[in-house]
Amino acid sequence: MTVTKAIDSDLEKNRVEELKELLPAVVERIIKHVEDTDLEKADIGPRFEDPKELLKILKLDDPHLFEDSLQSGSSSEVVAVFDQILKNSVNTWHPGFMDKLYASTNPIGVVSDLLLSVLNTNSHVFTVSPALSVIEKSVGRKYANLFGFDGPAAGGLTFSGGSWSNVTSLQMARSTLFPSTKLKGNSEHRFAVYTSKHSHYSVEKACILLGLGAESLFKIEVNEHGEMDVSELDKVIQKSVDDGYTPLYVNGTAGTTVFGSYDPFEEISAVAKKYGIWFHIDGSWGGNTIFSPSRKDRLNGSHLADSITSNPHKMLGVPTTCSFLLVPDERIFQQANSLAAPYLFHNSSDSDDNYDLADGTMGCGRRADSLKFYLGWLYYGTKGYAARVDHAYDIGKSFAKKISTIPGFKMIGDYPPPCLQVCFYYNPAYITSDVSSVDAAQNTAVTRTIATQLHSSGKFLIDYAPSPDGKPIKGCGGEFFRVVFNSPVVTNEVVDRLIDNIVAIGGTLSEK
Repeated sequence: MTVTKAIDSDLEKNRVEELKELLPAVVERIIKHVEDTDLEKADIGPRFEDPKELLKILKLDDPHLFEDSLQSGSSSEVVAVFDQILKNSVNTWHPGFMDKLYASTNPIGVVSDLLLSVLNTNSHVFTVSPALSVIEKSVGRKYANLFGFDGPAAGGLTFSGGSWSNVTSLQMARSTLFPSTKLKGNSEHRFAVYTSKHSHYSVEKACILLGLGAESLFKIEVNEHGEMDVSELDKVIQKSVDDGYTPLYVNGTAGTTVFGSYDPFEEISAVAKKYGIWFHIDGSWGGNTIFSPSRKDRLNGSHLADSITSNPHKMLGVPTTCSFLLVPDERIFQQANSLAAPYLFHNSSDSDDNYDLADGTMGCGRRADSLKFYLGWLYYGTKGYAARVDHAYDIGKSFAKKISTIPGFKMIGDYPPPCLQVCFYYNPAYITSDVSSVDAAQNTAVTRTIATQLHSSGKFLIDYAPSPDGKPIKGCGGEFFRVVFNSPVVTNEVVDRLIDNIVAIGGTLSEK
């Protein structure tokens, strides 16, 4: 007994001392990293031609890498590794980071992730995560209310990314509409799923994962605005029925990945009801426009959905990952996903108010990602999140307006842009030539070269993409730029600098 107490005491002392040594040193580096991040003083992060370069820099190619411990050394060794990772990573705090559908987090985000690491618990059952379970239930309900799910049982659960929220929604659709599939699988039906040609690939992956197969997914044409053609949807569903399919699920998108388009949800809902199928909205990217009083009309009809995916880790700057699947009645999570596991879940499986949250998922281990959204929402408030969303929309609109007046630029899509990304071509040849005379290969080469040189300059990281359905856009072919305005530190000054840099690099290409 005495020996055990002595050992426990030493362990307690060691971990406290290690924290005292490590945390201040690391926190100092984090603060300096953010403090030094601006367009003038800091680079956005190195560009590597070959991942093998990093193996050498980080010494990951050393066969004896893990044989010696850093624990016996001083904190300086750990800090050195910490510094190397910071130095060789993309700096998403940088105002020039406009590459993907997310940006850096914020101070409250860093704090929330620290709290989760300190707790280091599993939010699968209430007994080991009481506060976190209650927070997720409460936040899920308030979040669902924003989209018009206003019943007493409205709510949501977090999943590890928008793709898994979408996959789970399809699983719930199948289990709810066809309960026998929980026992017999797909053997009694030839299911069909419908989505637009501009939707996210996770819908197709969900079909593969659930054994429906990729050929069970029918991709619907879009109109000139990139929105699902609902009359075409109706025709395709009817034809699939005539061909022996069982219609199961239709996915509408709130903010498509490339163009940011919003499908017409009220019209889709009417067709879904006509055929008795599940209506899901993938709002992974554009769902949080719901916070903006002046722009939430893009989500009109969201209250008619059977489920909605929305990711606070994108538009709201919550640390990745944080993705919710929201439903009008949260009891459906258990009905569709629960199995008898009394060794773990001690609540009744038909409980009206379940706090063993993993019982409503197809998994077990769960990080309490809702805490990050909870603290962010508390810190900034609904008005603060609305201001963030509106700022991003305003900057994107301003950028689109500016490039529409500058020779060499050709914007793609609607004005103002439907979401926070602006898609456009820039080619010096457009200044002296007819746009239609420039071939797709040249557009792609110019786009990639400018994007690469912007990254190499250390000041901007922007993305590019081909047409999502492979069709030429407004007479132009090849890959085009897709710039995302999602960070509150992106200002009109930053936008002007980006335009100047694109034109300057384009000028050197023109000379060559």
